[in-house]
Amino acid sequence: MKSVLVTGGAGFIGSHFLKMMTHHYPHYYFVNLDLLTYAGSLKNIRELENLSNYLFVHGDIGDKELVDKMFEKENFDWVINFAAESHVDRSIQNPRSFLETNVLGTQVLLDVAKKYWQIDHNDKQSHLYRPGVVFLQISTDEVYGSLKESGTFDEESPLLPNSPYAASKASSDLIVRSYYKTYGLPILITRCSNNYGPNQHLEKFIPVVITQAMKDQKIPIYGDGQQIRDWIYVKDHCHALDSVLHQGMVGEVYNISANQELKNIKLAEKILDYLGKPRDLINYVTDRLGHDYRYSMSHQKISQSLGWQSKCHFEQGLKETINWYIGEILNRGYDENF
Repeated sequence: MKSVLVTGGAGFIGSHFLKMMTHHYPHYYFVNLDLLTYAGSLKNIRELENLSNYLFVHGDIGDKELVDKMFEKENFDWVINFAAESHVDRSIQNPRSFLETNVLGTQVLLDVAKKYWQIDHNDKQSHLYRPGVVFLQISTDEVYGSLKESGTFDEESPLLPNSPYAASKASSDLIVRSYYKTYGLPILITRCSNNYGPNQHLEKFIPVVITQAMKDQKIPIYGDGQQIRDWIYVKDHCHALDSVLHQGMVGEVYNISANQELKNIKLAEKILDYLGKPRDLINYVTDRLGHDYRYSMSHQKISQSLGWQSKCHFEQGLKETINWYIGEILNRGYDENF
């Protein structure tokens, strides 16, 4: 029996993770702390509402009093921190909110986790003693910065973020690492490539292309569209996190990728072709400030040490994702944020 705090579990990746984990581990107890900003919605987790091993708490990871009370009540074994401001364009417009959530909010979680870990770790005669709390930080390949045509990042690559979002995530990664090095708090860090799949926020690239194409409206493509991203199906990412939680070595970083690189323009064309829409819907717009050219990560470490491999081929996952959005649009229309 484990008690698990999942922050940001009403967001895209967090909700997929909770659906998988509550099903696979019915003897674990999951508490989902989410502020329900633009990136999270109760619709994403509606099917979890009546589960006996699940509880939703509406709140902010930066609210130390709330987080402390939750730890006191539940005595968590694991903290899995998905909670983050994650939309790069928004970070360019308002960097402060990204620092507040991604850095200061993470530091609050770490402080409270450290407090209860030290109680458990130091008082071995107490009924509270457990080997936890283990803190898993969910991060991104964007912390490594940008690559040219060749090369691949690994876990030893320097952190060279180029956007306020990426800088805030790199900062939170370093704060997490420092709590392991300074205090001994058991931590794990994962950095994943671009996720895609059903239920992703409509501001993200693939949902934008799908929904605009279905409305026969122009699809904005930054710059010349030659930027390259490494795509992974969200459920593959969640299975990787499961492997890290149960088998990962404390203090380590694990990169998660499927090595499925594609130029943005080619991806947009794939979606248009699948939907039977003309490619002249593509509309090149002014490039994003500080736009990274290419991301690529090696997943050798997690594959060799934990035996994880991505299972969903990009063509299959993309078709499933497009069909999901088609179904949602037909059933609910275009305006609802699903």
